[in-house]
Amino acid sequence: MTSLTDRTIAALRTEHDQLAALVPTLTDDQLARLSGAAAWPVSQVLSHLGSAGELTLAGLDAALGGPPVPPDRNQSVWDRWNALSPREQANGFLAQDARTHAAFEALTSEQRDTLELSLGFLPAPISVATYAGMRLNEAAQHGWDVRVTFDPDATVNADSGAVLVEHLAGGLGFMLGFAGKAAEAPEHAVLDVADSGYSLVIDDSVAMVASAGQPTATFHGPAEAVIRLIGGRLKPEHTSPGITVTGNITLEDLRRVFPGY
Repeated sequence: MTSLTDRTIAALRTEHDQLAALVPTLTDDQLARLSGAAAWPVSQVLSHLGSAGELTLAGLDAALGGPPVPPDRNQSVWDRWNALSPREQANGFLAQDARTHAAFEALTSEQRDTLELSLGFLPAPISVATYAGMRLNEAAQHGWDVRVTFDPDATVNADSGAVLVEHLAGGLGFMLGFAGKAAEAPEHAVLDVADSGYSLVIDDSVAMVASAGQPTATFHGPAEAVIRLIGGRLKPEHTSPGITVTGNITLEDLRRVFPGY
C-alpha cells in the first residue's frame, strides 16, 4: 500500500491535470462568470489557487533549506496576483500550479517521510503529508468551484475525497475547528461517513475519527460529497438524489454546521 503522502501527491497531480485541460479553453467571458465560490468569478478562484500555490512552494523551499518566508509575504503575493488581468490570472495559475506540484513530486522518499514544515499559525511543525493535504484540500474545493461553473453535476475527484477524509482524521483535523460550527447541530451526533471507516463526531466541537462507537446517523453517499459538505459546497442544487442522511441529524442540519469558506 502506498503511503498517505504518496497518495496525496498523486491526487494533487490529478487535480492539476483536470484544470490544466480546462482552463486554456475558457474564453474571457467564461473567466468572468461567477464560480462555485460565492461572489468570486472563475478568474479570481484561479488567482487564489495561484497565489496559494506560490506561498505553498515558498514554504516547501524553506523547509528544504531555501530562504525563510518573510512574515509579511502573504499580503504582497495576494496584492500582486489581484492586480493581474483575468487572463493573466488564469495563465499565471497554470504555470504556478505546475511548479508547485512538480516540487512535491520531486521529493525523495526520505524527504516525504522525514521533512517537517513550520507554519506560523500552528503550534508545532507538520509533516509533508499534512502540508500536501492542505494544498489538496484547497485544490479540490476550488477546483470544483471552477468546474461546477460549466458542469452543474461536477464532483470532487473520488481519490481526493477519500484521501482528504483520512487527512481530516489525522493531521488536518485542526481544519474542522475552522470549518465546523458545532453549536448549529440540534444535538450530539456521530455520523458514519459513507462507509469509509470514519465518523464525524459533532459535540462541543467537530472531529473526524477512525473509531467512535455506535453511530447515531449515517451519511449515504461518496466521500467526495462529505468533503464538499465540509467545505460548504453540498448545496441542494449540487446534491444528487442518492446523497442522503438518516438518523438523529439531517442534511440541512449539517449544512448549517458547515456553512462554507
